[in-house]
Amino acid sequence: MKKFDLIVVGGGALGTFHALHALQRGLSVALIERHQTPESATVRNFGQIVPSGMNSKWQRMGRRSLEIYQDLQAQTDISARKNGTVYLASNAEEQTLLEELAVINQAEGYASHLLTKQQCLSKYEGLRADYCVGGLFFPNEITLEPRVAIGRVLGYLTEQRGLHYLPNQTAVAIEENAHGCSVTTARNTQLEAAKVLIFSGSEFKILYPAIFENSDIVAVKLQMILTAPQPKQRFDGSILTGLSIRRYEAFGACPSYASIKQREDPNSFAKRWGVHILFKQALDGSVIVGDTHEYAPAAQADSLGFDNRQEMNTFMLTEAQQIFQLQNWDIQQVWNGVYCQCKTTDIFQHNVSENVHIVTGIGGKGMTGSPGFAEQHIKTLFA
Repeated sequence: MKKFDLIVVGGGALGTFHALHALQRGLSVALIERHQTPESATVRNFGQIVPSGMNSKWQRMGRRSLEIYQDLQAQTDISARKNGTVYLASNAEEQTLLEELAVINQAEGYASHLLTKQQCLSKYEGLRADYCVGGLFFPNEITLEPRVAIGRVLGYLTEQRGLHYLPNQTAVAIEENAHGCSVTTARNTQLEAAKVLIFSGSEFKILYPAIFENSDIVAVKLQMILTAPQPKQRFDGSILTGLSIRRYEAFGACPSYASIKQREDPNSFAKRWGVHILFKQALDGSVIVGDTHEYAPAAQADSLGFDNRQEMNTFMLTEAQQIFQLQNWDIQQVWNGVYCQCKTTDIFQHNVSENVHIVTGIGGKGMTGSPGFAEQHIKTLFA
């Protein structure tokens, strides 16, 4: 039986980038993934890499992630495009937050610049003049095609960097002995390694279910919409709007944030379902619109169900149509995804033992924060 330095369980963003950084340190790595390629939160998102929306700790990691994604893109096409991110204010309060964040960014050395209303209208075709009062643009941020990016990274690591990839296998048992750790899959494949890292996402029932049930992890269900391709209309990069300005952690550092939040209607539909409106155009011209947020403790994650709530999709589309005038609002697909986050911490890390570690609960920071976080974590584990 071949023994590895590290076995990674779970091929989402967290698992894949831990594998990447371990391989870069010259370690031998096996990665076990339940599906042919990951199918959960890592592929059910916008593909927006936006350190701009994060608090100072995660923004630092997100900025490092930008470098990691671009280094990968220089070696193989993972669909990364440096088209920037814009936050669009719909009123004077949101514009104040943009102006205050621009000052914070300057102090932090993170490139951003304010856009006038006219500059926003010129840059983003179809943006409605009666919505936008101004914007804040981050030129260094990137986008990915979420349904292909992680598969391409895994392919590159397997073909070029020596990753031992085991798709369509589910790890069902982990045992420790004097020689390290043994992992058994549902196909009765057995692997050994010095360390095992478990990145189970919102799968709480297979490995160590009691740990998850007794944690402060909550599952978060999101609904998203994909329009038909726009025949001629193009707007590049990540587009976040007024509700995002009111939601994202980065704006919490603005002097006016607390007073502005106090004036919000706590009973609004957007508040009740955690709605904020984001747009990202895919390479084929279709536009991803979202999203919503429903919450349940890990032990009750199944209560979120698999159905989409039509009233949420209707609300999102109504809001989106007040922001952008698309050439075609026909809906191509709707779907939901589930990620998990913690009530009291920014990520869930649990040491089952000295050599078996669980990492999940990164919340909505996964695509942006995982590459930078994984680099630091691998350094710590294998120092």
